[in-house]
Amino acid sequence: MAILSADPGSREALDALRHSCAHVMAQAVQELFPETKLTIGPAIENGFYYDFDSPHRFTEEDFPAIEKRMRQIAEQNLPFVGREVSYEESKAFWSARGEKFKLEILEGFKDQKLTHYSHGSFTDLCRGGHAPDTRGIRHFKLLSVAGAYWRGDEKNPMLQRLYATAWTTSEALASHLRLLEEAKKRDHRKLGPALGLFSIEDLAGPGLIFWHPKGGRVRLIMEDWLKGEALKRGYQMVYTPHIANVDLWHTSGHTSFYRENMFGAIEVEKADYQLKPMNCPFHILIYKNALRSYKELPLRFAELGTVYRYERSGVLHGLMRVRGFTQDDAHIFCAPDQIESEIEGCVDFALEVFKTYGFEQYAVEVSTWDPAKKADYSGEAPDWERATGALEAVLQRRGIPYKLCPGEAAFYGPKIDMKLIDAIGRAWQLSTVQFDFNLPKKFELEFVGSDGARHRPLMVHRALYGSIERFFGILVEHYAGAFPLWLAPVQVKVLTLTDAQAGPAEALKTALEAAGLRVELDLRPEKIGHKIREAALEKIPYMVVLGPKDVAAGTLAVRLRDGRQFAGVAPEDFARRLVEEAARRLSAPAWEAA
Repeated sequence: MAILSADPGSREALDALRHSCAHVMAQAVQELFPETKLTIGPAIENGFYYDFDSPHRFTEEDFPAIEKRMRQIAEQNLPFVGREVSYEESKAFWSARGEKFKLEILEGFKDQKLTHYSHGSFTDLCRGGHAPDTRGIRHFKLLSVAGAYWRGDEKNPMLQRLYATAWTTSEALASHLRLLEEAKKRDHRKLGPALGLFSIEDLAGPGLIFWHPKGGRVRLIMEDWLKGEALKRGYQMVYTPHIANVDLWHTSGHTSFYRENMFGAIEVEKADYQLKPMNCPFHILIYKNALRSYKELPLRFAELGTVYRYERSGVLHGLMRVRGFTQDDAHIFCAPDQIESEIEGCVDFALEVFKTYGFEQYAVEVSTWDPAKKADYSGEAPDWERATGALEAVLQRRGIPYKLCPGEAAFYGPKIDMKLIDAIGRAWQLSTVQFDFNLPKKFELEFVGSDGARHRPLMVHRALYGSIERFFGILVEHYAGAFPLWLAPVQVKVLTLTDAQAGPAEALKTALEAAGLRVELDLRPEKIGHKIREAALEKIPYMVVLGPKDVAAGTLAVRLRDGRQFAGVAPEDFARRLVEEAARRLSAPAWEAA
């Protein structure tokens, strides 16, 4: 009844294999560590995990023994057998085994169909979706162990989560493991602090980012480029507070639909204020501050606005999931007949972001509501259908392929999500174009039409970087910390052979900075090989090695980050080439021999 018969190459079949492998792992863990209690073990993207409550503290040293026992179980070719059970029968089964977490899960499903799945002597409580037997469980690998609160709540016990992966062939497994190794080298959580870009300080608290000077320089470049592009496209920059009276959030609906992601209220003179989780209500108040004419529309308000969202500590992840972050947020107020052109403008802007930052591939999704769960959304069915149709029409007209994702929309409207594909093939959610028919109604927004009557505008939310923090983390991993010249915090490092070159090095730095380049000096009395190695570790795009012969000849010895070297380069030519490369925002050096 729940044994999968799907195409063995499909995602459904792969998820079933991984879920089956999770059962085998749970059996192996319990046999090796008998006091271990079970919780849940779902398939996830590229693998699976199982959460355990165990007095044994798992480490990677346990993995070989667990994997060995898993193989022994799998080699028995045990069939996965599903059986419907009553609540009473299931409760008796898990009570007899002292599985307190299974009993707690069971309490949430008293009135629903319950199934036990068994292979050999092992049984688990789950909905199913399994391989026919253990025969295909051959190509797997345990990856890591992490802490995880039961049901994601820090008030509950801390469990131990074993992450693993499973594939249908040894080649697919090997390919995935190579990808993981490459991803480790690019991990922004390691590269960021190592390169002096950012840090997360324990004393300040988790999920809060401290931008160091080099990271701050890259951020400034990112912000300046985006602001310049926005102004060229008719946006107006606005700035809004970080907190507002809680009544604003009642009006917007955030306290009803978004409360669990908001920090607690701050009492000020017996009134409750709320840290903003989003910028949209603030931009609405700017719009509402004056009576608008149809001649003013579309109005495009843009802000690099810092917002605060309560994320549980267990899901925080470097720059990718934080509690305080800056959105490149914009809200467009327009007449109904302008909506599709505005959405198309947002899509074009997003594509320009991808191109500028060196991302050649992307994927697009349209997220809409789940009509079966109307209570989770604002608006009526005709609103959702009309809004979704507008988003799809733009993509279809532009010939952009997309995937429809029912149930993935925000509570106030459907959206286009644009995911970039990075240098090692990973997809990252980046740009969002969100239709909103809800907030203009809630705030009773109006404009005076050409007929002199009052009309309600439509509203588009759009974010292109998503958040500065997250996009910066993606850039670090995409480029493995080796930013292209135009983004690099330090573009050139001048290295001297002896103290005698200090003066010429200072003069060269001044000249390069006058050309608009970012330059550092290394005048230390260290061996030149040591200086070069350090500059390479800092991933600086260009090095200039300045020795007595270079000074006498009035030329430069140039060394690129990729190891190429060029001697006898004229300083003026060097500066011109770098200025041109930075201006073109190239992803790789265009330097060739003169």
